[in-house]
Amino acid sequence: MSERVTDAPMFEAVIVPHRSLSRRGLAGLIVAVAVASGLTALLFFLLGAWPVAGFSGAEILLAVILIRAHARVARESEVVLLSERRLRVIHTDRKGGRREMALDPSWLRAELQERPGRVPALLLVGGRRRHEIAARLGEAEKRDLAAALAEALHAWRNPRFDNPQLREPDFPESLP
Repeated sequence: MSERVTDAPMFEAVIVPHRSLSRRGLAGLIVAVAVASGLTALLFFLLGAWPVAGFSGAEILLAVILIRAHARVARESEVVLLSERRLRVIHTDRKGGRREMALDPSWLRAELQERPGRVPALLLVGGRRRHEIAARLGEAEKRDLAAALAEALHAWRNPRFDNPQLREPDFPESLP
């Protein structure tokens, strides 16, 4: 018999930044900021403080730039796939560019590196190599992912085989 190793995922995690608003919601937010700032500028203009209108226009422009930058970052994603052969990390940046990293899970471990006053870093450590994953997740999500990934790596290294010949026979209690 030939042993065939599949590349089917045993563990899969899709990591995306928190997306608080849809495209329509972002457009609504930009309009709301522009209207509120425009009304404030109009009020100051009518009161004779016309230079405030220029600063208000700059404020609207800055708000639009920051909101759009936030929306671009939300396009990033990361996929962690553990198969029978390897652990793959596929990172897609905000422009759609993909980077893939394949690691041997034999000696790999998921480690949380505590950083005072900051969210801990989730690292994949294998020998001397250290790779940070899930950089955009919050602390609770990182801890959950680290625990699930550590469990999956443990299951990968310690497979459980089901041999039907070793099972207890299922006899009926009374024979006819």
